[in-house]
Amino acid sequence: MQNILSPSIGIVLLISLVFLTSCGNDVHDTISLSGEWSVRLDSTGVGEQENWANGLKQANSIMLPGTLDDAGMGKASTLEPALNNIVLSSLNRKHEYYGKAWYQKEVEIPENWKDKNITLELERVLWESKVYVDGTAIGTRESLVGSHVYDLSKALTPGNHTISVRVDNSDQYPNINVLGNKYPDEADKEMAHGYTNHTQIKWNGILGNIVLSSSEKSKPKNLHIYSDISNESLDIQFEQTVDNSDKIKIEIEDSEGNSIVSSNIVDYEVEDGVVKFSISAPKDFKKWDEFSPTIYNVKVTDLGGTTSAGFGYRNISKNNGVLELNNHRIFLRGNLECVIFPLTGYPPMKKEEWSTLISQAKNYGLNHLRFHSWCPPKAAFEAADEAGFYLQVELPHWSLKVGEDKKTTDFLYAEAEKMLRDYGNHPSFIMMAMGNELEGDMAVLNDMTAALKAEDGRHLYATTSFSFQKPSGTRPEPEDEFFIAQWTDKGWIRGQGIFNSQSPRFDQDFSENMSHIDIPVVSHEIGQYSVYPDLSEIKKYTGVLEPLNFIAVKNDLEEKGLLQLSDQFTNASGNLAAILYKEEIERALKTEEFDGFQLLQLQDFPGQGTALVGLLNAFWESKGVISGKEFREFNSEVVPLIRFEKAVYKSGETFEATLEVANFFKRFENQKILWSISNLQGETLREGNFNTKLDIGNNKELKKIDFPIQTERAQKLKISVALEGTNFKNSWPIWIYPEVEINDTKDIIITSSFEEANDALEKGSKVFLNPKLENIKGITGRFVPVFWSPVHFPDQPGTMGLLIDKEHAALKDFPTASHSEWHWWDLTIKSKSIILDDMDIKPIVRVIDNFVTNHSLANVFEAKVGEGSLLFTSIDLMNDLENRPVAKQLKFSLIEYMKSNDFSPESTIDKTSLDSLKVN
Repeated sequence: MQNILSPSIGIVLLISLVFLTSCGNDVHDTISLSGEWSVRLDSTGVGEQENWANGLKQANSIMLPGTLDDAGMGKASTLEPALNNIVLSSLNRKHEYYGKAWYQKEVEIPENWKDKNITLELERVLWESKVYVDGTAIGTRESLVGSHVYDLSKALTPGNHTISVRVDNSDQYPNINVLGNKYPDEADKEMAHGYTNHTQIKWNGILGNIVLSSSEKSKPKNLHIYSDISNESLDIQFEQTVDNSDKIKIEIEDSEGNSIVSSNIVDYEVEDGVVKFSISAPKDFKKWDEFSPTIYNVKVTDLGGTTSAGFGYRNISKNNGVLELNNHRIFLRGNLECVIFPLTGYPPMKKEEWSTLISQAKNYGLNHLRFHSWCPPKAAFEAADEAGFYLQVELPHWSLKVGEDKKTTDFLYAEAEKMLRDYGNHPSFIMMAMGNELEGDMAVLNDMTAALKAEDGRHLYATTSFSFQKPSGTRPEPEDEFFIAQWTDKGWIRGQGIFNSQSPRFDQDFSENMSHIDIPVVSHEIGQYSVYPDLSEIKKYTGVLEPLNFIAVKNDLEEKGLLQLSDQFTNASGNLAAILYKEEIERALKTEEFDGFQLLQLQDFPGQGTALVGLLNAFWESKGVISGKEFREFNSEVVPLIRFEKAVYKSGETFEATLEVANFFKRFENQKILWSISNLQGETLREGNFNTKLDIGNNKELKKIDFPIQTERAQKLKISVALEGTNFKNSWPIWIYPEVEINDTKDIIITSSFEEANDALEKGSKVFLNPKLENIKGITGRFVPVFWSPVHFPDQPGTMGLLIDKEHAALKDFPTASHSEWHWWDLTIKSKSIILDDMDIKPIVRVIDNFVTNHSLANVFEAKVGEGSLLFTSIDLMNDLENRPVAKQLKFSLIEYMKSNDFSPESTIDKTSLDSLKVN
């Protein structure tokens, strides 16, 4: 896949004048201001006192659209790679600037713009802009969600003029933002993605369209189209500056420009300058959804001219607690989008770039993006409209102080109304929340939500995307139309709270904890399984940000002699994360009451302590762990599923499973389902098929299958289910173990005692040393990897799965991959990870440490000690083995290895090193 996040700032070196003629006498002209501007930084705020708007002395040149970071302006970074909270907070800006900056350009206004309405659009500014024409101040605008638009009709007469834009990217409303307490740099404390250095940067500049537009003063504007699927009609409204509604004509065209509707409107009403009317939807009108993303263009003409807008014919609703689009149930397979664009530090402003990103998201089976505490530009909506992709947008708001400051509340109200006005027609815009994990005065959020619901019913609204404030986070607020949560008042509804504390089961869902919620429910930020840094990414950072965090990890590994293992660390930890994501998603799909999930996330999050939780990197490129095709097996519109009790079976037990299908595609009247059980050699041990009807939703208990376990050797089996004639298939591993006997031998000393081991080693014996866990120094064993980031959440056992020498003779009788899989769960939970930093040892079972400490960790290793030979394990292989078949099989394999001629350790340690592993 090509790098989809490269800068694509459209640089126009000359001012272009484009004439577009519309219906009637309306002439709509535009002058692009993209290109070279003069710029001067105003860090002390003296620009207005010194009349910089009349001319910028000592100015530099800059290309706009763009940022000061793009131009290499501002304070140059002197930060060096180091494993500290400053470096590891996020990617490092090569240059940074906070405060006022002045941008100035000369423009010539043509004669035919005389007596026209003239507007200036600055598509995206962070945070406040102030515009001057020929030194005279016109006004200021402040918005993080959309264009800053100025009426320059009186100021721009035909001829030459100087336009000055003063941009201030300093913090205008601190209360929209939660402060992280892990990051020493003040500029890096704020974390809401509308204004942060953790994902995008706090840039200064102007992005997207920078354009002057002229139009007739009577031209209609703000056209909005409301679909009424139930009544098969369209409700349409637009604004007039003068009463020109004597003659109104509507035209609707398809995406290829073919006319669908052309009609004069005689039945309408006008109220406060807003014209409203309804028409019947054409009989062959296509509804918009993920499978048929049909876009239409509406033109409305009155005596003042023509206005137009695109839209999709669709309706989003919460029918009896079920999320429906066009009266059909949908399921959101979502991912967060947190303004992560590591070459530029700001979002793309071109539809093509968003289309490429969404294409990769669809390649991994997603149909939904949640924009965490920010609102994307119109290009994202346009790309999503065309792709049939569902969007949840949010106010630039992540606060624990909701309602404490009236000016902040007023600003957020204005931002919400602007989002509806600017983006409301887009069919992809199906949901809106007032922000992320909000706390404070929930009445303020309820009032805001109620107001938006009354204003625009084309979307569903929620007060917040989850909240840690109780009881708000455990049940919906009164005005919520959907509920995003990680738990309810009855318990967890995501796997992070379960997978390390409960033994693996695959017959579980979350219905018990959420069936009482009576509006659509979406699970909040599931996943967050950290993957070891992929150091091969370092060379990709060719833009305004540098990966000092990655470089610091690389330097540390090199110093500790572990650098050659970094690729294996990434792959092994990534495979563990993929296993966990699969079970997370499948539990959600098995939960009949769920309406979707939102991953955090498919791609890496480079901020908040270098939270590398993605199976894709921050550029939306695969890390080589799992392909889109493989991921879609458990993350698509149709997913075969099975429920079974556990991953591990002993000979004499019976594997039993119930087949079901989560179907959010179409009704299947007579679908053949194929199932099979096979071994790793590809031999089919049992198979079958049956025909069934599949409705939309959860098709449960379609078939029960069983397989008696009889085996003389430990094996991994694969259970497969597929829909014949389709690409929909899925599979699951199980492990089966024979009854084995661990026979003591005079040649091997099996002990839990360091003292007994040392005595035997001095005598030249073979020693299997498996101390009690309480007697071992080390890190508490875990199956799941680091949650989110070891920097952001430092108080957690910080390991990232296993790296296993699967070809080692010690594991000949213990089938395993090179990474953690479900059969390792009991072993890792009942273990400690021992630190081998000062020993030259290659572990048989290595534990991957987190990237902050980078210890050499192990669960199993071998070494020469004095005259003897040692095999050491910090996994409990002594207790309750009859009820722990995996532990028994691993012990059997290790002992059998020690009996063989293969047991001849190459590494050597002394008694002091061995004793250093013991609790004093």
